[in-house]
Amino acid sequence: MIRAAEQDTVKVEYTGKLSDGTIFDASPDDRPLLFIIGRKEVIPGFEEAVEGMYQGESKTVIIPCDKAYGVSDPELLEKIDRSTIGEDVALQVGGQLEVTNHDDSVFYVMVKDFTEEEITLDANHPLADQDLTFEIKLLEVKKGESK
Repeated sequence: MIRAAEQDTVKVEYTGKLSDGTIFDASPDDRPLLFIIGRKEVIPGFEEAVEGMYQGESKTVIIPCDKAYGVSDPELLEKIDRSTIGEDVALQVGGQLEVTNHDDSVFYVMVKDFTEEEITLDANHPLADQDLTFEIKLLEVKKGESK
């Protein structure tokens, strides 16, 4: 049997669930996820779970937040004056705003809270602080270059 190792290209089907069982992500039926182990193309805990699996094997793993999307960083919370965004922008707690950085790169932040005067924005990943459960099936292993 072929076992997945670092530098191998793997093809997996997966379903990702929150601790309450809510599905937050899944590979489409016709498009499994393809990645190379060791290249940091997926979250660390997912990569660690796949490494060592045998082709055709299925398993369920719980990935702690520190090996998923991390722990929330309070430095990524920022209060801004509400007047800095247009009056026509409808705000909703939990909603996202598109922000353009000084270098013209675009990223999204979550509206954590707002008042008439200010908005609290959260640039942490939406899944920060969450342990995640993944059901993984390793469909294919293409052996890579050995170290």
